[in-house]
Amino acid sequence: MQDVTVRPGGSRGWLLRLVIAFAFAQGAVSMARPAVSYRALALGADEGAIGVIAGVYALLPLFAAVPLGRRTDHGRCAPLLPAGAALVAGGCAFSGTAGSLAATAAWSGVMGLGHLAFVIGAQSIVARQSAPREQDRNFGHFTIGASLGQLVGPVAAGALIGAPDMAGTSARALLAAAAVAAVSFLPLWRIEHRTPRRPRAERGERVPVHRILRTRGVPAGIFVSLAVLSATDILTAYLPVVGEHRGIAPSVIGLLLSLRAAATIACRLVMTPMLRLLGRAALLTWTCLLSALLCAAVALPLPVGALAGVLALLGFCLGVGQPLSMTTVVRAAPDGARSTALALRLTGNRLGQVAAPAAAGLVAGVSGVAAPFVLLGALLLVASGLGLRQGRTSAGQDRAEAAEAAGAAGVTGAAGAVGAVGPAARAEPVDRPASADR
Repeated sequence: MQDVTVRPGGSRGWLLRLVIAFAFAQGAVSMARPAVSYRALALGADEGAIGVIAGVYALLPLFAAVPLGRRTDHGRCAPLLPAGAALVAGGCAFSGTAGSLAATAAWSGVMGLGHLAFVIGAQSIVARQSAPREQDRNFGHFTIGASLGQLVGPVAAGALIGAPDMAGTSARALLAAAAVAAVSFLPLWRIEHRTPRRPRAERGERVPVHRILRTRGVPAGIFVSLAVLSATDILTAYLPVVGEHRGIAPSVIGLLLSLRAAATIACRLVMTPMLRLLGRAALLTWTCLLSALLCAAVALPLPVGALAGVLALLGFCLGVGQPLSMTTVVRAAPDGARSTALALRLTGNRLGQVAAPAAAGLVAGVSGVAAPFVLLGALLLVASGLGLRQGRTSAGQDRAEAAEAAGAAGVTGAAGAVGAVGPAARAEPVDRPASADR
């Protein structure tokens, strides 16, 4: 039987090219998000309107995630990447030329749709082309691309945007972001290992969404991802507003956001040693708890130096949640529904990106611009509790998987003695940190 699924493992040149492409695509988005906020402020937006525009960025993807995931489960992943990059580039360019808040919000939504398509395709490629023991490492390296984009994008935006012509400079920053998104096309040539498609009749029935959502591990992974991404997203959208209220220049805000991203990169480079030292559940629980406290600290009237220290620690702690939630969802998902499960995770992310900015705008309008960060702290506190609960259930799963692997090894050894290798030879633990350094 011919299968569309490739054999995982082997050379990782495709992963390097994927990281490079993702760095440019994410860099364009990270450059555009604060630029959209500054352009909206120049067009007369208040804190509540900024929250609405940030929410619209996630609205279109909210309805597109699951259909895109379904398509990817039974087909190729790679076509989503150039399509997503094109939408990001178009959304950035037209946001820069929009003359009203409504048009700015609409093109921000197009940019969000493109980012979603790119991420679903890229994550599905990583899941499909990585052996189980490589998933922690490969997802960690993949998310370094996002962190690189988040590192450079805000600095570039801050360097281009400034008073007194906030409207003009923010428009130029958005056009520059469109050019950066266009560069992400270059590394995408033949990035997916191609095999013949099997007939539709041989693919089996689609796994219902409710069954995926009821699978142990999937809801917790989705919520942790939602909380971590909401923190990153609101931080990107609202730190410029904090800067405006506290008299911090846009260039300094860009440096602070990039410092947060640099700390996230550092976290992902040392994630394998941290996993070996603490274990998956403890690492996820403690980093979410510390992130909750640090988000609340952003609300305090700290000097710039202290704020930089808080954001560096926050970036390091937030670096854990995304790659581990990807691995958690991929390993928990039923066979044949991994891309759909990843799409549901992204749907949860977008729900957070719709609800959290809207709630943040409402809270900021009533209680002040620092209040959304307290709200984020509460969200991350719940995520830390879910990480602790997930750890208690995964401990039993780890023991069962170890026993299964030991039994499989025994079967393999017996089969080898008579010159045959059975299917059990492929069994291996599915919830272990990768042995290679990230």
